[in-house]
Amino acid sequence: MTQFVYAFNEGNISMKDLLGGKGANLSEMKRLGLPVPDGFTITTEACMSYLKHNEQLPTKVKTQLIDHLAAFSERTGKSFSSDDHLLLVSVRSGAKISMPGMMDTILNLGLNDDNVEKLAQKTNDARFAYDCYRRLLQMFGEVVYGIPMMAFDTYFNDFKNKHSYQSDAEIPAEGLKKICERYKEIYRKEAYKPFPQEPLKQLEEAVEAVFKSWNNDRARVYRELNDIPHDIGTAVNVQEMVFGNSGAKSGTGVAFTRNPVTGENRLFGEYLLNAQGEDVVAGIRTPKDTETLKEQMPDVHQEFVQVTKQLETHYKDMQDIEFTIENGKLYLLQTRNGKRTAKAAIKIAVDLVHEGLISRKESVSNVDVKFIDQLLHPNFNEEGLKQATVISKMGLPASPGAATGRVVFSAEEAKEQADAGHKVVLMRPETSPEDIEGMVSSEAIVTTHGGMTSHAAVVARGMGKCCVTGCSDVEIDTVNKTVYYPDGKLHEGDTISVDGSTGDLYLGAIETVDAEHSEEFDQFMSWSEDTARLQVRMNAETPQDIKAGYDFGAKGIGLVRTEHMFFGPERLIEMRRFILASNHEERVQALEKIKTYQVEDFEIIFKLSQDRPTIVRLLDPPLHEFLPSSEEDIQNVSQQLDVSPELLRKRIVDLSEVNPMLGHRGCRLAVTYPELYEMQVEAIIESVLKLQQEGVTCQPEIMIPLVSSVEEFTTLKARLVNMITQLENDSHQRVEYLMGTMIETPRACFIANELAQYCDFFSFGTNDLTQLTFGFSRDDAGKFINVYTENNILQLDPFQTLDTQGVGQLIQLAVEQAKRTKPEIKIGVCGELGGDAKSIRQFNQWDIDYVSCSPFRVPGAILATAQSQAEESER
Repeated sequence: MTQFVYAFNEGNISMKDLLGGKGANLSEMKRLGLPVPDGFTITTEACMSYLKHNEQLPTKVKTQLIDHLAAFSERTGKSFSSDDHLLLVSVRSGAKISMPGMMDTILNLGLNDDNVEKLAQKTNDARFAYDCYRRLLQMFGEVVYGIPMMAFDTYFNDFKNKHSYQSDAEIPAEGLKKICERYKEIYRKEAYKPFPQEPLKQLEEAVEAVFKSWNNDRARVYRELNDIPHDIGTAVNVQEMVFGNSGAKSGTGVAFTRNPVTGENRLFGEYLLNAQGEDVVAGIRTPKDTETLKEQMPDVHQEFVQVTKQLETHYKDMQDIEFTIENGKLYLLQTRNGKRTAKAAIKIAVDLVHEGLISRKESVSNVDVKFIDQLLHPNFNEEGLKQATVISKMGLPASPGAATGRVVFSAEEAKEQADAGHKVVLMRPETSPEDIEGMVSSEAIVTTHGGMTSHAAVVARGMGKCCVTGCSDVEIDTVNKTVYYPDGKLHEGDTISVDGSTGDLYLGAIETVDAEHSEEFDQFMSWSEDTARLQVRMNAETPQDIKAGYDFGAKGIGLVRTEHMFFGPERLIEMRRFILASNHEERVQALEKIKTYQVEDFEIIFKLSQDRPTIVRLLDPPLHEFLPSSEEDIQNVSQQLDVSPELLRKRIVDLSEVNPMLGHRGCRLAVTYPELYEMQVEAIIESVLKLQQEGVTCQPEIMIPLVSSVEEFTTLKARLVNMITQLENDSHQRVEYLMGTMIETPRACFIANELAQYCDFFSFGTNDLTQLTFGFSRDDAGKFINVYTENNILQLDPFQTLDTQGVGQLIQLAVEQAKRTKPEIKIGVCGELGGDAKSIRQFNQWDIDYVSCSPFRVPGAILATAQSQAEESER
């Protein structure tokens, strides 16, 4: 029979798939002899079974739950019905991959009208007992019955105001009793049912609610954002309660074994005295640094420091630890690999290698590829900062970066504004998991409450979003949509700038500058290059992009898109003159002028690349893209070229296509107008010959695009090779060059073995290959792709991540055929998928030599290739 429930002492760290990350880590800490409250875990398999059975808890799960609860009671010597040894538990979710704040938690489960009195008598503290009860009523009501938290908070805050209580701790026992009674009335009003008094019923309903929360909106959004599968489910951890709200010698906190913002090797944490559970991460009260715990409870502090070192050494990574202190005794409630900023991730990975905890290969695998992109984001210009008007300097630098946007006060408004194309900054007193979509849509997040481990801080760091928390000198009024700061106020739509590295806010927009590389970054990237098998090239044709790509470690250029060179004003005139020419002589005359520009372009490109390979794709788009579309532009162009508007309109009509994606473009243009490619190749070779005379070595690779038949390629290649040979003879020089094609059509994949006989290289154009395989227009797919992924018709957008079942099969087939025919043929991938980490993992398994992507994606692609190779070597 399938085991759906495991006691903590039955599991270990290797069981994350079954027990979830939290459950496996609790079992592992228990195995290490650390102070972990006892409990048991209901598996991820039970969750998926529950969801598949129309959200009904299977009988087998219920039976095992009751059996393990009995064994749990026996181990602890406590029960839900005992007068002297009352059992109360927490119920927490825990997926295999950490999803902080995305699912639901219930504390103090087991309390009811009778048990709250037992707890009051046992502890001799009625205030503590009823504080626990009101928390259970709130959490259970929201999580299990869907009662809005506002229904509880409104009454709670009104009660405090009515009696002039400044903090929750000032409310006496009698006041909390009244609040609990009112909360039970809210159940009847909002949920049309009473709060369940039977603890076992509470537990079963809580377990079901946690399972159900796997599919709530914020959890699904988080999983999609972080590429977490939807079908792995969450485990449920039932754990004996320990109480951080039981007095002055009690508390609760969160700590990281290293600074998650900077990576500094120093304990970094916050705690609250006389607090429970979610108080720290919720940001309701401002916590204290764990360093001050040394003064308040020195023995506990010393034990805690030792435990954190033990955990980091054991897990070989920076740990995020939740802990509770009950009457001077330390308990650990969770440990996991901590979320960190991109800067911290690199520093920690490098430091752990230097400290001898991990190898270089392990360090490469420990950094998320997305972090590399974050490190390349700009910062504020120093001069701009000096002149900017400060709004606040009291905030905490929760997640670094620099961002500017319009102020918005709700997640809904943030998403709406962002969808309309505006950059926004989400400002709220504090954020909650319900704000996830707004946080995703925002350039930055600002809160007035909460510390460095608040919900806003942790989620923003995971997203790579700029975030400032705890702005104590700012008031955010979400009702009236106004921000009050010491010298003024802001309204919705006003522009502010946020510095997540310092915690400062500024009025208006500030210019940004590119980020600088750290020594740790350069060292880490060198380790990545040493580990990788696939080379990484760049798609670039401008000097600025080429320089950036080589600075980032590109090994060459995988795609020069020559059509981008034709859109300068003076070049466009000549291109239009070519298109409007009535005969071959006129076309050649126009192309001669264009060639002058092309030679200059290629000289710059090859001089920057020198002995690194540079693939130049000959003209690819259909000719109509170079012609005007509006009547105003038609009139202007007709004057520039001294032709009648009527002739121009006729030519536009002649060149218009029903489906340009499948039309007169790529090599088809050159078959029709061979002089077009001849001009481009002549410009390439002339520029190389000139540079060779100057002592510059070049490696040009000429790409003929959109080939679907061997005859297309051989026909064009013969003409171009003849011309190159003539240029070589005339100059008495030889040019080392390759000539190949971009594989963009399914037919080209099927005849790759034949094409390989005549091609020196292949490069898969994954954008067009995906279009032609699916029959989706990439430009129009945005109208329905999101609906497809939301409804699981497609798991991923195939234009962003390789479709392994269709497009991937074609690529694999073509690679295998080509390498069998010509083992030395060079094969690469360009397009969006060339920079996508998931796609790169697949490409690394095939006999592909390089991937090519935009310059700013090069470092991430290098890391992805290294991680792919590290995974391969472990198999």
